[in-house]
Amino acid sequence: MPHNVIAEAKRCLNCKNPLCVKGCPIHTPIPKMISMFLNGQIKEAGKMVFDNNPLSVVCSIVCNHDAQCQGHCVRGIKGEPVLISVVENFISSNFLDCMNVEKGPSNGIKVAVVGAGPAGITIAIKMAQLGYDVTMFDSKPKVGGVLRYGIPDFRLSHSIVDKYEVLLRKLGVKIRYNITIGKVIGIEEMFRDGFKAISIGTGVAWPVTLNIKGESLGHVHYGVHYLFDPDVYDLGDKVVVIGAGNVAMDVARTALRKGAQDVKIMVRSDRYSASKEEHDYAEIEGAQFIFNKAPMEITSEGVYFANTVCDENHKVISMSDDWEFVPATTVMICVSQRPSSFILTQTKGLEINEKGLAKIGENGETTREGLFAAGDVIRGAKTVVEAAETAKRVVAGMDAYLKGLQYGNEEGGDEQDRD
Repeated sequence: MPHNVIAEAKRCLNCKNPLCVKGCPIHTPIPKMISMFLNGQIKEAGKMVFDNNPLSVVCSIVCNHDAQCQGHCVRGIKGEPVLISVVENFISSNFLDCMNVEKGPSNGIKVAVVGAGPAGITIAIKMAQLGYDVTMFDSKPKVGGVLRYGIPDFRLSHSIVDKYEVLLRKLGVKIRYNITIGKVIGIEEMFRDGFKAISIGTGVAWPVTLNIKGESLGHVHYGVHYLFDPDVYDLGDKVVVIGAGNVAMDVARTALRKGAQDVKIMVRSDRYSASKEEHDYAEIEGAQFIFNKAPMEITSEGVYFANTVCDENHKVISMSDDWEFVPATTVMICVSQRPSSFILTQTKGLEINEKGLAKIGENGETTREGLFAAGDVIRGAKTVVEAAETAKRVVAGMDAYLKGLQYGNEEGGDEQDRD
């Protein structure tokens, strides 16, 4: 343990108006968590944090803490903020190791969770705790989604994700792997087979393309594909990474760890969009950042870039006519991701917006009755904690919807009874 967790916890001022909680997208009760921990109630603190956010241990590792909880800590105004992430990780890891989570009394109602990433895991856990009969569907062979297939193991150990799979099994959640909903079976078949409510949390696993000449060449890859299984790629020595988000940082750091000698991160504007922490790690591990470069054409030997000029809002306002050539044995495109179109476009009554994302109401309800959506499939590529926050609202919406169905049946009976 690199920090003295108890000493760090004692630095908390237990503010009456905790700005750290306001800075947390899922509003983790941080002062209360720390106070309970210091009073010897680590199990109780762990349960409280888990109930608020089942992915608390994950968020304690991968969140952009400097922009969220720690960035709002009062102590950080004139000095160093409390390292909230370190304390939360200690408490949440302890709780997850104990697996002290129980399934609620069964109500016999079947619900489906499509997608086993952050949103899906959160929904499945909470719905099982409420007593629902939950089945998860995922296109991959293991649970985790982006946690397993998009975040490198050196940032988030797969052993942590494995614990969630064990927990889901303990809660009685059935899991169907290697199946893409919308290809073999769809939402219609699931409703036909007795699922009373369905949530979609399939993420944004499809890369956004550059649409430039050379993008289909053999040494060109998309970052989200590379992170799925880096070991199958032969990158060579010179890697050009196009993009400046967290995916680009993960790709660059992974490439360096896999033996690439020269990794350049080419940024279209004059700043990176990744968190400062991820930028700093990429830089200190050997990645070179080159700003104001727009990719124009890819060849077998490298990439041509135009120089860009940005305004005060960091928006590109002009590009040079002259192109600069940057040699590369591998080109990694990491400019953004979009949702898979299968389930969204092939589901009757489900409306999507101009970005291809599902349209939802306050609690994740889509335009198709009984169908809900959470995570990146409604917001685009965002963070784990934001996916968990939307998932909590979907749980509230699904539970209210299903109770409404149940109440309606009890009140009115079926058509035969009314006759």
